[in-house]
Amino acid sequence: MIKNFRHKGLEQFFLTGSKAGIQPAHAGKLARQLDRLDHAKQPEDMNVAGWKLHRLTGELNAHYSIWVNGNWRITFCFEDQNAILVDYQDDH
Repeated sequence: MIKNFRHKGLEQFFLTGSKAGIQPAHAGKLARQLDRLDHAKQPEDMNVAGWKLHRLTGELNAHYSIWVNGNWRITFCFEDQNAILVDYQDDH
């Protein structure tokens, strides 16, 4: 279950379908990724072909990233089988 978001636009998209805070072209893929993340119990549950799941390094070594499109990523952590600190960002 997704417990909290860092990115308010992504949270609103997840809760209401509003595309106001996201790249509208990403909506379909984001919906699939967020649905899977909401049902995931561990980071490995997000290891879907083409999503490029990987663990971040350095200060963010508890965080994971999946690819949305171009430079856009969703990052997240897990705590007690719940996704937390879910963010949507352009990594460049």
